[in-house]
Amino acid sequence: MSFGPPPSIYTQSALAADGERRKRRRRLSGALAAVVAVALAAGGALLLAAGGDRSPGAGRAAVPAPGAIRQTVEKAPASPEGQVVVDHYEEDLPKESDPSPRYAPGTWATGRILAKGIGTKIIGVRIEPGADETAWTLRLDGHLCATTGHVTADGRTAVVVQPGKRKGTKDAGICDEVVFVDLNTGRKLWTATMPSAREAYVTNTNLTLAEGVVAVAWGHGSVAYDMAHGERLWNSSTGARCVDKGFAGGGGALLALESCGEGTDTTYRVQRLAPRTGKPAWTYKVAAGVQDVYLPSADPPVLAVAAGDTLVTDLITLDGDDGGKLATIPMGGDAYDPRCGDRYFSAGFFGDIENCDGVVVGADRVFVTSKDQSEIGQPENWIVAFDRKTGRSEAKLDGRSLEPVVPLRMSGDRLLVLRSSLSDIEPSAVLSWDPVTGEQTPYLLFGLPSDDAGELSDPTQSDIVVEQGRIFFAKRELAADDKHPKDAVLSVLGIGSAGDG
Repeated sequence: MSFGPPPSIYTQSALAADGERRKRRRRLSGALAAVVAVALAAGGALLLAAGGDRSPGAGRAAVPAPGAIRQTVEKAPASPEGQVVVDHYEEDLPKESDPSPRYAPGTWATGRILAKGIGTKIIGVRIEPGADETAWTLRLDGHLCATTGHVTADGRTAVVVQPGKRKGTKDAGICDEVVFVDLNTGRKLWTATMPSAREAYVTNTNLTLAEGVVAVAWGHGSVAYDMAHGERLWNSSTGARCVDKGFAGGGGALLALESCGEGTDTTYRVQRLAPRTGKPAWTYKVAAGVQDVYLPSADPPVLAVAAGDTLVTDLITLDGDDGGKLATIPMGGDAYDPRCGDRYFSAGFFGDIENCDGVVVGADRVFVTSKDQSEIGQPENWIVAFDRKTGRSEAKLDGRSLEPVVPLRMSGDRLLVLRSSLSDIEPSAVLSWDPVTGEQTPYLLFGLPSDDAGELSDPTQSDIVVEQGRIFFAKRELAADDKHPKDAVLSVLGIGSAGDG
């Protein structure tokens, strides 16, 4: 992939044979079922006494407006016992010793398709135990440059692509093609070329969705498109003193992070914009001396700032109506791990403004993971819930010894959590945590393949997506074993409930 001139394009991957896929699926299913069976026999099923909503399947809201961003509320599946519903392998990959792995940014799930960005394509994998694997493949005009985790309620999303037609030219690294995709069918709905985007590269291009709008910023300019037809709604000037560095969306709100000035004199401000016009409703000026800013949530607005350092030192919560400051939540040096800009190897690439993998924001609370602990026999880490308006800590969810917890996303007023385990006795689990009552409801219990468990369960190395009663683990970088370079590599693993058939 070209990160900017000069280009360095890597080889396109190929799909594994269908017969071999089915064999791998049976082996994985058997191994994972064995872990869960041992745990349930040892008393793991007693965890269900925690209660909660046990109706099967995932909750669905009323029919949303066109362009609405999905905010699924999950329900406990019919059975917590997990089964493999997706296992996708890639072949013809660079070796681990190769300095350029196959980058695989972007993972999205609908009710029937798991979609994954890999190099110069997006694949759609059918979500169904034992089904033939690939439902569709969308070949792109070049390498993926930026993705967003947001998906519309009807299963669409956008990506930014680096067109390959410029290979061998000084403009080979430019990322200026926006593609809007139907994830259920793999159909390219529209494409658009970003205006004046000669300085948009994989290292600085950020993409998000707000209601009805696709917005892209690259630190030297920005542009917004209507989801319906790809018509340009507005774009910023490239010569202004303050420029759009990135956006955060995910609902009706659109936040813009602007940088003003250059070098050590750079300051930041955050604006809430009207998505369809780009006009600011309010502006919050970040204190001088802050080195970097992330936007883990647009609605309600929350900033993660690195004050005097490159690591996040504080979370700042704002009033969504007027941009007034509500609270500062110190990250306490070695206490918390918000994981902003911390994605393994590719940190800073493929869109980083919204990515704080250790922070989840709800309507009333901000959830932050602690740093891993080193004491054997003590919880590996924990998650703390802070009151969004006051910044005071309200509740705590402990992991277990050698079993860390990872905050995934909100599901209504509950937090979905991954508790990962490398044990052959204790399974990994998806939990729903109510910070008010302390109630923990297990949604899925499952094992992970031993060779890949560490990478798959690490949010700095893999996308972890929970959607409609399933959890998906998808690696962000793919490389073949140096000793067995022809072996296919597991890239996506999906677990669903055995009670769903």
